[in-house]
Amino acid sequence: MKEVTFIRWNIEKWKQAEKMVEQADSLSPDELADAYMELTADLAFAQTHFPASRITIYLNNLASALHNRIYRNKREKWSRIVTYWTREVPLAMRDARRELLVSFIIFAVSALIGVVSATGDPDFVRLVLGNSYVDMTLNNIANGEPMAVYNGSSELPMFLGITLNNIMVSFNCFAMGLLTSFGTGYMLLNNGIMLGAFQTFFYQHGLLWESSLAIWLHGTLEIWAIIVAGAAGLALGNGWLFPGTYSRLESFKRGAKKGLKIVVGTIPVFVMAGFIEGFITRHTGLPDILRLGFILLSLSFILCYYIYLPDRKKHGSAET
Repeated sequence: MKEVTFIRWNIEKWKQAEKMVEQADSLSPDELADAYMELTADLAFAQTHFPASRITIYLNNLASALHNRIYRNKREKWSRIVTYWTREVPLAMRDARRELLVSFIIFAVSALIGVVSATGDPDFVRLVLGNSYVDMTLNNIANGEPMAVYNGSSELPMFLGITLNNIMVSFNCFAMGLLTSFGTGYMLLNNGIMLGAFQTFFYQHGLLWESSLAIWLHGTLEIWAIIVAGAAGLALGNGWLFPGTYSRLESFKRGAKKGLKIVVGTIPVFVMAGFIEGFITRHTGLPDILRLGFILLSLSFILCYYIYLPDRKKHGSAET
């Protein structure tokens, strides 16, 4: 085959390959791989029949460029898993710091409402937690095992069940933002009141310290992650309510993207909280100092990852 014929038959395919190099991020791996195989076949033919031709140099450069894009994309897919939690989530938290503050305030006020209500009305705890749970806990207290609820099942099923339930709660809290911010606020209200009533119930039975060590051993991460999910829901809801200079649809899209990134970022936190609750909280005989150490370690992680790191990203962006 003459060189001019070879070029005429394949020039359109090579032009398409040039476009694929430019658009590699939007193409599937299979499309890129197929194009690369065809291109290397043409390169091998050119090297055999036209070794000193400029078309051989052109095909070699084009194949190299496509090869680099294929493997760069492959590396980026793996590195994205790391950078998602080390960079993207903290940046999203930086942008949602007002929503996080509002979510925390709603939850804290709700917990206080639960405390006041449970203190003033002996039946309020039953209304919130249910008769069966209260009766079971009273029976455990009478038997000298107030935290026996955490021994209700074996470790692994408990870990999986709690983790999946908490992740569902967080995504529901986020999705309630579709009903504007009031939907998410309602879920935060419910969870906060429940926590306040729960702690007050144990206080009334002289078990505040023991219950706090058991509950906050896993609850430090768990409760905070719910507050963060609340911030994600508020970001979604505020997109509807406060579009600013954007169209309402565009503002909603931006809020949804930011909120989804935040709530997905809570999954590892819920996994760790579920692991602690399933495998560690049940051991109520652990020394208080050890359990307190776990709580402080969890709190340190929260302050570092959700407060310090986003603030550092904020100042880093300002400097650049």
